[in-house]
Amino acid sequence: MLFDSHMRTLLDASVALVNALTDGEARGRPYTAPQGVERVGAVRAVLNAGADLGPEAADHLAATARTLRTVFEAVAADRLDDAAHALNALLRDSGARPQLDRAPGEPWQVHFHGGDDSYAIGWSAGCATGLAMAVGGDYAGRLGVCAAPHCDRVHVDTSRNAGRQFCSTACQNRVKAAAFRARREKGSTGP
Repeated sequence: MLFDSHMRTLLDASVALVNALTDGEARGRPYTAPQGVERVGAVRAVLNAGADLGPEAADHLAATARTLRTVFEAVAADRLDDAAHALNALLRDSGARPQLDRAPGEPWQVHFHGGDDSYAIGWSAGCATGLAMAVGGDYAGRLGVCAAPHCDRVHVDTSRNAGRQFCSTACQNRVKAAAFRARREKGSTGP
């Protein structure tokens, strides 16, 4: 496995927050991030949060998601300096700090907490740290933006061969179907 379970959770949460809470395009269609009550519901769904998560926390996490998006985009464009600057600012703003935690019956794990340990700050600190570990390690190339036309959703490549290009199999299939149709049309326009 490329990442340990906690790191994978942070990277998956980063992807889910960006894809749910930032405007753009998704699977060939315009995507508008939810606002207000819908934003709260989206964050609850993405992070499996309880009913106590309110609009202020959801708004904070939406702002975090916008910063995280700039990191994915910078890495995909091979602008690692820009990604590092954005992550450093988020790490500073969240007050990210490591701490050993463990659930009953589980081994100790390094978790990352925020300066005030609120739900939103904690997730912001954790996601920033997870991406910082990827960018600062050998895994920056594993962060990506979907290569399908009209889709800018992000992903983390956990494949063995580091060959993932799409956010989902739906986008991969759209691209393959379009290529097949193009080949078939080219073949049918013969002399």
